[in-house]
Amino acid sequence: MRVADFHFDLPEALIARHPLAERRASRLLVLDGPTGSLAHRHFTDLLEYLRPGDLMVFNNTRVIPARLFGRKASGGRVEVLVERVLDGHRVLAHVRASKPPKPGTVIDIDGGARAEMLARHDSLFELSFAEEVLPLLERVGHMPLPPYIDRPDEDADRERYQTVYAERAGAVAAPTAGLHFDEEMLAAIRARGVEQAFVTLHVGAGTFQPVRVEKVEEHRMHHEWLEVGQDVVDAVAACRARGGRVIAVGTTSVRSLESAARDGVLKAFSGDTDIFLYPGRPFHVVDALVTNFHLPESTLLMLVSAFAGYPETMAAYAAAVAEGYRFFSYGDAMFITRNPAPRGPEERP
Repeated sequence: MRVADFHFDLPEALIARHPLAERRASRLLVLDGPTGSLAHRHFTDLLEYLRPGDLMVFNNTRVIPARLFGRKASGGRVEVLVERVLDGHRVLAHVRASKPPKPGTVIDIDGGARAEMLARHDSLFELSFAEEVLPLLERVGHMPLPPYIDRPDEDADRERYQTVYAERAGAVAAPTAGLHFDEEMLAAIRARGVEQAFVTLHVGAGTFQPVRVEKVEEHRMHHEWLEVGQDVVDAVAACRARGGRVIAVGTTSVRSLESAARDGVLKAFSGDTDIFLYPGRPFHVVDALVTNFHLPESTLLMLVSAFAGYPETMAAYAAAVAEGYRFFSYGDAMFITRNPAPRGPEERP
């Protein structure tokens, strides 16, 4: 299976660089996986596709202001993007500078903070701060907008590049399918008799890294930390017992649930995952998916193709481009029901 199979042409004008005025004002492309049929709707119409007894699973990670700017003692500019908080004072981070810092290098952070480079771990740098990391980031950090949003972050991004149910700090990218939900929408979902559960997956910057191999099967996924509690396991079991569907909000919720069910049985799990879902890989838990539109040739587009079927997914994306949908983090959404017999690229008609 070739990475190039997942390419599509996207006009620059369709990349959403700012959020809409209201979270739920986006459009919704509905893809029925079993039939491949499409419907062009508004996001609030999602309620019509939910059934009493369904279970929606959200990712409650909270995006930290993970981007820092500063200078080395030599005067050279440095950009730091925190990838993972290790403890109260240490992080793993991507560091952009004219020359990679060596152990012992001190970085003066804009806004009044200081970091010391302790060690290098492959492409990541271990940095230590004199003060507590999370309060420091809240004070001087910038929201880590994705590379395709080619503008400086703004004050409004502190709220809008964050779900309304964000709770557990640690992500450096938003679980963007959740950005469409406001409190009123969540209340309407509950009123419809749909249960809600929350997993945590701290989204890493690796989610934006391009796939650098030609064959999909040779790609090695980055690691991200997740937690699926026993309460979620019990909620899924209760949903199955009453004949409801498990609806994942976002690919991160899919990866969380399917990581905790890698042997076919969902169990409570806490730890790292490198799960890679592409056409031919099974789904053990998720029946339907709310998701945004993803980058060409990305692992997330491959996940959607595995879920809905490759021909159906690529046809939906072609329709989205033709209809002028807004793409990526601040863009529009899809609601997809799982295809029980998904075809891959090699099986296209």
